Amino acid sequence: MAIFTLKAQASSSFDFEIHKSTYSHTGLHRLFAAAIVNDQFCETLLKRPEEALANGYLGQTFALTDHEKMIIKSVRADTLTDFAQKVNRALKDG
Repeated sequence: MAIFTLKAQASSSFDFEIHKSTYSHTGLHRLFAAAIVNDQFCETLLKRPEEALANGYLGQTFALTDHEKMIIKSVRADTLTDFAQKVNRALKDG
């Protein structure tokens, strides 16, 4: 299980951090990093998460567990910050 935070800074940049447990969540980190740096990918992730996961980013897919994929596909949010908070809550709840 990972706990991560996405904080909006006054400069509109994002500070994303994953607190790792025994399993490294590199796939989640890459997913959120792609959403931070690319507005089009972010919009797809928020509106059509299944498509975002299937297509990946720059030709690379994300190494996610089935549980992480299920959470990503089920979360609905209007902003990346809200999306990250909901994913974080779902991961913490197990």
